[in-house]
Amino acid sequence: MMRTCWRVARTGAVTLILGLLLLTGASAQSDGPIKIGAGLALTGGGAPAGKMLLAALEIWRDDINAKGGLLGRQVAIVVYDDQSNPNNVPGLYTKLISVDKVDLLVGPYGTNFVAPAMPTIMQNNRMTISFTAIGINREYNYPKYFSMVPVGPAGVNSFSIGFFEMAAAQKPKPQTVAILAADAEFAQSAAHGAREEIAKHGFKLVYDQSYPPNATDFAPVVRAVKAANADIVYVGAYPPDNVGIVRAANEIGLNPKMFGGAMIGMLITPIKVNLGSVVNGLVIAESFVPSPKLQFAGLADLMKRYQAQAPALKTDPIGYAFVPFGYAAGQVLAQAVSETKSLDHDKLTAYMHSHTFQTVVGEIGFGKDGEWSKTRQVWTQFQNVEPNSLDQFREGHKQPILWPPEYKTGEMIYPYENARKK
Repeated sequence: MMRTCWRVARTGAVTLILGLLLLTGASAQSDGPIKIGAGLALTGGGAPAGKMLLAALEIWRDDINAKGGLLGRQVAIVVYDDQSNPNNVPGLYTKLISVDKVDLLVGPYGTNFVAPAMPTIMQNNRMTISFTAIGINREYNYPKYFSMVPVGPAGVNSFSIGFFEMAAAQKPKPQTVAILAADAEFAQSAAHGAREEIAKHGFKLVYDQSYPPNATDFAPVVRAVKAANADIVYVGAYPPDNVGIVRAANEIGLNPKMFGGAMIGMLITPIKVNLGSVVNGLVIAESFVPSPKLQFAGLADLMKRYQAQAPALKTDPIGYAFVPFGYAAGQVLAQAVSETKSLDHDKLTAYMHSHTFQTVVGEIGFGKDGEWSKTRQVWTQFQNVEPNSLDQFREGHKQPILWPPEYKTGEMIYPYENARKK
């Protein structure tokens, strides 16, 4: 009897100790930092954008931690470099979810990288806020996906609507169009939208070709575009390609009436400086630019702090194209977590679909597809750009906003040849 009682007592003591250890472990976990995971391009062709986004996230992390963190816990950013290779992305997000056990996800950076991440994110029933991907939910229709790029209800067409609307308004109206796009997710999505806008305005598509994403010599494709003799040339490309295409166009003498498109490389300040006056006349889609008409609470302070850090970080010295969206993604997460008092992805998703957010890029609301509820993509033109000058791009004077009318700060120089003379 005594032996039995001792066994019971001993068993109870062991159970109590194990329970205390489990409670201690759970307490330590709940008292640890809230981990936000991301895969970003920190090397390779996408690195200029990826580094800006990481810098913005880190500034936001420091700001939120200085205010006490989220839910009484500090915030930590866990980031892996996808090396600008879409094939690396699924494994990195698997690691973030399964090994690092992050609480929240953001990213990846652009369409080419978000698309391969989606199956992993969906299989794990996680929410994410991507940065500059377009048209993702056309294929996936995933309610826990959100995007920071302001394409809104226009979707992939936002990378061509303004371009062809301005072209159609010219007198006399141009008639023919050539499309040149990388054989990659983003460029093909942009080209798809462009075809719809071309048909809407009654233009004739006389050239529509893709090039391999690893192309380095663009002279042959640019010669083919020139041979088509189109009035309008629309390009869909990521940063490394843009340099090759613009230089080849300059050397070969491509001279349409209007030239530009979804040329993401032209958002990167060092590329603009490197190309110099060669960029004059290009009309490009932008998500955010320095402009008196795009000033929102906290933006000026953010950009001042980022630009002070940029030399040490070896990132874009100006940063307007991507930094505001990286920081705004953090602001959206902070509001959703604070208001729901939860890290539950279902609760956060429901909140984000039903509320608006005040951010450094203005007020944001999300539609059913996770895109902004209102489109705010702008179109700019390079005008009077001088060689080897960084400071000329700080205030936006060399890239006035042409469209939409509510954000317009300048007039388009048309045809392209006239802008090239400036």
